[in-house]
Amino acid sequence: MVIQIPKESSPRPFLKWAGGKSKLIQQYIPYFPKDYQNYYEPFLGGGAVFFYLQPNTAILTDINAELINTYCCVRDNVDELILLLKEHKKRHNRDYYYSIRNNSIGTNLEKAARLIYLNKTCFNGLYRVNSRGNFNVPLGRYENPNICPENLLKVASTALSQVEIRQADFTEVLNRANSSDDFVFFDPPYHPISDSSYFTAYNQNCFTKKDQELLRDTCAELAGHGVKVMVCNSDSEFIKKIYTEINFETYTIKAARSINSNIKNRGMINELLITSFDNKEVRSQNSEISINYI
Repeated sequence: MVIQIPKESSPRPFLKWAGGKSKLIQQYIPYFPKDYQNYYEPFLGGGAVFFYLQPNTAILTDINAELINTYCCVRDNVDELILLLKEHKKRHNRDYYYSIRNNSIGTNLEKAARLIYLNKTCFNGLYRVNSRGNFNVPLGRYENPNICPENLLKVASTALSQVEIRQADFTEVLNRANSSDDFVFFDPPYHPISDSSYFTAYNQNCFTKKDQELLRDTCAELAGHGVKVMVCNSDSEFIKKIYTEINFETYTIKAARSINSNIKNRGMINELLITSFDNKEVRSQNSEISINYI
């Protein structure tokens, strides 16, 4: 079965995000749990899975304060945010980009507009900061960047209207999710499969092996309470090993890699989708489903 969804009315990510899951949703569909009441996404990023699932109850969190502020502004003050983005669009050029990149002071709405503006105009839509926490991505080469996607922002605002959004470390999900009614989707910084793929500068703190193991332990504790857990990560021996140790299921997903310092290493690669629950029944029921945005 093919589901046709009009782009203008379908909520979807309003930010470009390295490692975003929009292009992988179709492969994820057979593995999503069938029954749950509460949805949690502790590494929010672009929010592609949330926007696809549209759960009745959701708690979206991330350690990135600027990102969380932006989601809150889209939810609560989208019209004012659009006005600021239209001003950025009018003034956009190379000098203006760097003046905005170097100025992080402002109201919450101004900071949200700044992040969206930089996201739409910087190289590859990356979010990267240096050791001092300052955004440092250079200007991208776009002839006509979509700085103010007005309809997309309004649809996203509606989708987020009843959602709890807050800054939090991923381990804080342990304080909320505690039963089989809960589904937690983790999309952490990936463990590197090579030295050239080591991209962890999402904030000024690196996501280390110890962090990956802490995430694994968090998943194990959640699963022990009956929570449905899904994790995506790199197809590396380290990741396979630590999740095999807690008897989670692992599945191979094909993904396109577009960010790598070596252009020869870009292209299709394997990633892992890891779950705490048995997917056999779900796969048989959903294997014929695909999503097309029209």
